[in-house]
Amino acid sequence: MEETKEKVSIRRAMSVHIRALKELYHLSPRYFQISTISALFSATFPYVTVFFSARILAELATLRRTEVLWKWVVIGVLCTGILGILKAILEQRKYTLDQDLTLRKDHLFTQKMFSMDYADMDKQQTHDLRAQIRQNENWAGFGFLKIQNFYTEFLENSIGILSGIALTVELFTSPVPASAGVFTVLNHPIFVVVLAALMILVSLLAGSLSSKAFAYWGQQSDEATMGNRFLDHFCFTGIARNRRMDMRMYHQQRLMDAYSERSVVFGVNGVFAKLAKGRMGLCSGLSVGVTVLLTGCIYVFTCLKAWCGAFDVGSVTQYIGASTALANNVYEMTSLLGELKTHTIYMEKVLAFLDIPNSMYQGSLTTEKRSDRQYEVEFKDVSFRYPGSEHWALRHISMKFKIGKRLAIVGENGSGKTTFIKLLCRLYDPQEGEILLNGINIRKYNYRDYMAIFSVVFQDFQLISQSLGSNVAGNRNYDREKVRKALIDAGFEERLNAMPNGLDTLLYKDFGEDGVDVSGGEAQKIAIARALYKDAPFIILDEPTAALDPIAEAEIYAKFNEISGDRTAIYISHRLSSCKFCDEIAVFQDGTVVQKGRHEQLLSDTDGKYAQLWNAQAQYYTNE
Repeated sequence: MEETKEKVSIRRAMSVHIRALKELYHLSPRYFQISTISALFSATFPYVTVFFSARILAELATLRRTEVLWKWVVIGVLCTGILGILKAILEQRKYTLDQDLTLRKDHLFTQKMFSMDYADMDKQQTHDLRAQIRQNENWAGFGFLKIQNFYTEFLENSIGILSGIALTVELFTSPVPASAGVFTVLNHPIFVVVLAALMILVSLLAGSLSSKAFAYWGQQSDEATMGNRFLDHFCFTGIARNRRMDMRMYHQQRLMDAYSERSVVFGVNGVFAKLAKGRMGLCSGLSVGVTVLLTGCIYVFTCLKAWCGAFDVGSVTQYIGASTALANNVYEMTSLLGELKTHTIYMEKVLAFLDIPNSMYQGSLTTEKRSDRQYEVEFKDVSFRYPGSEHWALRHISMKFKIGKRLAIVGENGSGKTTFIKLLCRLYDPQEGEILLNGINIRKYNYRDYMAIFSVVFQDFQLISQSLGSNVAGNRNYDREKVRKALIDAGFEERLNAMPNGLDTLLYKDFGEDGVDVSGGEAQKIAIARALYKDAPFIILDEPTAALDPIAEAEIYAKFNEISGDRTAIYISHRLSSCKFCDEIAVFQDGTVVQKGRHEQLLSDTDGKYAQLWNAQAQYYTNE
């Protein structure tokens, strides 16, 4: 992959990071309050120590007055001790809030995913962007994780620079006495200005070299992100529960080993290793070298002025400690600004994800929770194609759901059955035509109210590693008797009675050894019980039993038909025998409805699609 060589201005970098700071501040204002105070103590603590050490050494080197020494020792110990204790307390509190903010940051992404329109969440671009953000966090901590460090470093460096200036001013203003002869040139204003400017310039140069070395991480952002994505997949895919059997049976670990051995990104022969041995390493080495050279110059200048009599040995300690710390803070501040520019590329991806708009119209009308369940839905000339596709998934669909009736939607895989349900549940909006609820376009209804009238058991339904009761109710607090009845109606009574903790039994072992694994058929019954517990007027089975044989599927559908009561039920299957009992059957082919009617009526049309499918599948229907 090619290097990313995009130039980022400091103005753009500051704008992006200020926006990111605001996002994090809204998540945890207390963290930034504590971080600010902690940074103040952390930045000033070294200078306080240097100041009192200088006073004590100065007194020891000159008059050695006992009362003065005790004064400086007591005050120094008290100040440094109190500051040290406060610093430790604040750092511990900051660490706790830091962990809390990290969790809140993760929750922010989760909330964004849940609040996003399903159509946007379902896009491959959205998942790719989220994966990039996650990988950037994994391999280098880029993203929100860096913002917390940047904020603290910026404050500490700013305070450190101001403190350093306050304690080093006298290094330049203290005059060398006339008795020093030629060394009195050290008092000349030009010499002082040149030396001070040289210290600042060298610190800036060191910081600039450091930020340039860091910039190589930004230039390789695409390759590093993809490399970490491959590394994460190939190193951890072997322990995934759904892959273990295939891995062992077909020795797929050889594919994992092949990638691990030939990794071209983070390995010893990878791009970053080459950069470390070349330009990146050179810049980093020069940065450290220049810093050491500057420290040596500070030592020479300070000691020379002290030797000439400009100040005492105690002041030497203060000026060397403060000036080297000042130079280091200037260096780190310059380096930080460079890191901000590099980090901008990564942070903009985070903000781009958070800025994905919710474009679906949410509506305002209430669906009126009717006790008589009299909801009528109609598709009027509806057509739909997925974003970015030229192919129509559905074309000119017109259909009305009769209240309390049983509708079967059948057809081959890819004929548009599941897409039809996604539109019915308003996970997507059609590009053409309209869907009506009681004669009103569903776009005008409050989105949550409209979703509440549907219970759906999807083909790829998921259970979570929580208690059985919570899985059925979708909540930790629920009506236990209602959950129990839903499970019994779904045919789960015998297994429920065998559960060690009844409704409180944990499903799966992700969070406890006492968790219970359930079979595919048992999981399907739990999913059906979940739909029954919601007690919505429309109930939909979208091929949740596709993994079962045709006869077993037909038995489950027939059982479900008995317990669905007065609900309007929709059954989706590519197996025709499962839905013979329905009041009407709609046959889908290539995104259109090619036939509608009852089983006997459709079967009598020997040239129709339904009869063709039936005859092709008849060999499986041993009970026919």
